[in-house]
Amino acid sequence: MLIYCETFVCRSNKSPWVCLTCSSVHCGRYVNGHAKKHYEDAQIPLTNHKKTEKQEKVQHTVCMDCSSYSTYCYRCDDFVVNDTKLGLVQKVREHLQNLENSAFTADRHRKRKLLENSSLNSKLLKVNGSTTALCATGLRNLGNTCFMNAILQSLSNIQQFCCYFKELPAVELRNGKTAGRRTYHTRSQGDNNVSLVEEFRKTLCALWQGSQTAFSPESLFYVVWKIMPNFRGYQQQDAHEFMRYLLDHLHLELQGGFNGVSRSVILQENSGLSASNKCCINGASTVVTAIFGGILQNEVNCLICGTESRKFDPFLDLSLDIPSQFRNKRTKNQENGPTCTLRDCLRSFTDLEELDETELYMCHKCKKKQKSTKKFWIQKLPKVLCLHLKRFHWTAYLRNKVDTYVEFPLRGLDMKCYLLEPENSGPESCLYDLAAVVVHHGSGVGSGHYTAYATHEGRWFHFNDSTVTLTDEETVVKAKAYILFYVERQAKSGSDKL
Repeated sequence: MLIYCETFVCRSNKSPWVCLTCSSVHCGRYVNGHAKKHYEDAQIPLTNHKKTEKQEKVQHTVCMDCSSYSTYCYRCDDFVVNDTKLGLVQKVREHLQNLENSAFTADRHRKRKLLENSSLNSKLLKVNGSTTALCATGLRNLGNTCFMNAILQSLSNIQQFCCYFKELPAVELRNGKTAGRRTYHTRSQGDNNVSLVEEFRKTLCALWQGSQTAFSPESLFYVVWKIMPNFRGYQQQDAHEFMRYLLDHLHLELQGGFNGVSRSVILQENSGLSASNKCCINGASTVVTAIFGGILQNEVNCLICGTESRKFDPFLDLSLDIPSQFRNKRTKNQENGPTCTLRDCLRSFTDLEELDETELYMCHKCKKKQKSTKKFWIQKLPKVLCLHLKRFHWTAYLRNKVDTYVEFPLRGLDMKCYLLEPENSGPESCLYDLAAVVVHHGSGVGSGHYTAYATHEGRWFHFNDSTVTLTDEETVVKAKAYILFYVERQAKSGSDKL
């Protein structure tokens, strides 16, 4: 039975969930896990006697998120989309919304604003003597989704990329009775009515509208669950792996279009990209490959007969090893040895390497596998250079983290010396300025926490889920970067812009 007198059992006000059976309010499983424990405690008496068929049907403990009003069944381990015949779930939602608009809640918001206004990193700041509103919006953590939030905030500050999606026409995915209503998703729904591009567009539009409250990307996360099975559930995930899946699926959907409209056509009509600036990966070019796409030349030389093999590989990002000689230095000011720099990592990636016995090259001239050397050249640089530092590596049983500090430039990263034909590039076409950094805090890939730093209109921000604060360059350069986003410096003439 649903009752409207909530009892707050947990002291924490983070991620409150109300039990729709007894109306107790507990914190979510990723705070202290009291809501899940409440469900488990309720099941204990049932194990002491045999359940009837009728009891089996009714023992679905359902709870509701007091912030997003989504309902969830612990027994089914899924979100619930249906309601009772009397519409009791919707009545609870309306009741919670009324509480949110009550005088008590308004008073709490006023106190919060007073605290925010007194902080140096508040939503109001002084720029050149005038007061300016801080327009950045945080992303609510839906349960270990910091990996997704950090990537979304970083991509939202890649202006060329973000503006393209925000300018796309909206796609109406619902019609009839459900038009204009908020939907509460479940994994059991079909896949035919979801669009990653559309939900990604909505999320980007919400992030820089100056909202004082964090945006909940639950609709986007629902689509991610649908089309990327690896990311279902609420366990911690690898931010780099998520970024690659996200870009790949955006690219594929943009190629195919939605409702019969190919968005690659929009790219050709609305952008000033020439054919030479496009990098095709798995078919036609899209905004993903036009901005992040580059080309590597892979040279392999047989050490027995000297036969050289060349292959061109498109890429959306480069994964760089942290050289082993630097792995003991964990902070910039630590004295034991020189500091590892991003240039050291790039040099390690492009230097001539002799392949070991497990990577023997099949020489077509020798007709068998032989020892060989390998070297990478960059044949074409992308507009946005995404560099992934390989901080996680497998040992015999565990995946450990390389916690080495890597020094990286905020401006003027020169990539000319890594080009296959540097003489054919312009004076500034190889220079890159930092736009965003993703940082992993903690010791392992399956644990810890992700945050992001990004620059917007000349100011640096720190994005920590729902919290966004102003920061400075000195803080950014001290971060232990995991993913770096560098934007190509534009020529003064302003030509060749997306």
